[in-house]
Amino acid sequence: MRKLVVFNNVSLDGYFVDMSGDMSWAHKNDAEWNAFTAENASGNGALVFGRVTYEMMASFWPTPMAMEMMPAVAAGMNSMPKIVFSRTLNEASWNNTKLVKSDIAAAMRKLKQESAPDMVILGSGSVVAQLAQERLIDEYQIVVHPLVLGKGRTMFEGVKDKLSLKLTKTRIFRNGNVFLCYEPAA
Repeated sequence: MRKLVVFNNVSLDGYFVDMSGDMSWAHKNDAEWNAFTAENASGNGALVFGRVTYEMMASFWPTPMAMEMMPAVAAGMNSMPKIVFSRTLNEASWNNTKLVKSDIAAAMRKLKQESAPDMVILGSGSVVAQLAQERLIDEYQIVVHPLVLGKGRTMFEGVKDKLSLKLTKTRIFRNGNVFLCYEPAA
């Protein structure tokens, strides 16, 4: 069975985007951090997005600027298979992208049964919340940044039931970021 992982950056006060939807605060130009993100982007699994995150990613990663700024990450982002969940998007033109317009939980249950590499949700708070509520996420990889946004959106907005998690891995970066990896508690 395929594993579904969430990888998201959050501020110290728990927001993955600010009030305007911006997450540029999470992208620091730091050698150790850049190596970590390049390593994560080099996997061969599928990326999972909601429409908003997909449109943001598709407008940046295929560009010459992305290839110049972060060539390894851009290469990974552009070559990996992508799944975008949206009821309003009419087409997904970024290479290797599959558009899914059906019920998100039912579609993910089906995708998880496939014999294929794992899937990683980036950003996409509404997707995270819906799939967390349905207990379909196998691992939460959260990077806490040493910054308070004051206002924004959490990736768990709309989750109605308590999610008990167990910490499985940590890593502290010199820039102050803290990587926390959780799995659902039994």
